[in-house]
Amino acid sequence: MLKFIDGGVCAAQGFQAAGIHVGVKTHANWKKDVALIVSDVDCAASAVFTKNVVKAAPIHVDKTHLADGKARAIIANSGNANACAPQGEENAIKMCQAAAKAIGCKPEDVLVSSTGVIGQTLNVKVIEDGMPELYAALDHSAEASDAAAHAIMTTDTEKKEAAVETVIGGKVVRMGGIAKGSGMIHPNMGTMLCFLTTDCAISPEMIRTALLETVNVSFNRISVDGDTSTNDSCIVLANGLAGNKTITEKGEDYAAFLEALQALCMALAKKMASDGEGAKHLITCTVQGAADEAQAETISKSVISSTLTKAAIFGADANWGRVLCAMGYSGAEFDPEKVDVHFTSAAGDIAVCEQGRGLDFDEDFAKKILTEHDIEINITMGEGSGSCTCWGCDITYDYIKINGDYRT
Repeated sequence: MLKFIDGGVCAAQGFQAAGIHVGVKTHANWKKDVALIVSDVDCAASAVFTKNVVKAAPIHVDKTHLADGKARAIIANSGNANACAPQGEENAIKMCQAAAKAIGCKPEDVLVSSTGVIGQTLNVKVIEDGMPELYAALDHSAEASDAAAHAIMTTDTEKKEAAVETVIGGKVVRMGGIAKGSGMIHPNMGTMLCFLTTDCAISPEMIRTALLETVNVSFNRISVDGDTSTNDSCIVLANGLAGNKTITEKGEDYAAFLEALQALCMALAKKMASDGEGAKHLITCTVQGAADEAQAETISKSVISSTLTKAAIFGADANWGRVLCAMGYSGAEFDPEKVDVHFTSAAGDIAVCEQGRGLDFDEDFAKKILTEHDIEINITMGEGSGSCTCWGCDITYDYIKINGDYRT
């Protein structure tokens, strides 16, 4: 019943999007730098933000605007984080006001996000001056979602976009999303923006519950470099145009909604991990046989966050000892002598550790496995029935190059 479709944030009924260049990015070959997402009608809305104590100005504004659980639009810029910057909240509010004036809604019904360099004053005037062109570019098409997805990219090398379709209460329901994130990615959200839209009818309370459940099994299970940004935001808008009976409590309809939202966000999360700054490999770490899911998650996160493990994958070195080492300092209690480790990819599967001891294995075959783009580290623990999958990437010379001169 659940299937992936095209259309991104415009897949759901009644959503338009746009993305253009206005001049926030001044040295980016006219790359798009402002995105706008608008619903034809008011939406139930919710968001999850960074756990970093230092939060960008847009987050403070959004928390105020979401107090009533409603919103109509999202405006976002790339090229400047509007974090720790002069006139931060004032400029974030100006972005909302400019969008609201063009749309014909209250500024409080507009949510705002920014991403880019921290500590520099946002040139909000170019956004205000570009608003007529941005509003005129709004469209319900897949191409419009594509433009918005490109407009929020910073060091991303490719857009992050997905959409799904399911049936809830006898009605076809669609939801879609665009996201950005390539560096400063770590569990508890990393320098990521994610904007989700759906035509499902659902109450603000239940969409909040669903978003929290979803973020915990998707965006909070990826890591690129161990840094958590000041701007992380995951925002969802639900306009109810699918015509299903409004979801107001947990039950069959809520379960179907949650399944679709989690499938969508996991797909976007994997795209972020795969496109980590300078990355050559997507690393998927699955832990099975843990005492419970919490233990499995702790260990899986530790492995995909391990700099030494990431370096080994970059070098196609089947150094399973680094995996056990990362498990050991994760903080989880377990018996190392029950642990099995396999490396797997499209090239095959190889056992490298059994019952906590190294195995004789074909190094050439292992290297062939680890040369593929998608690498799996499969861990079996023999502690119980808990399991969890987390996603990360390797670390390369290019990561240093990208971040060594990011600001300048």
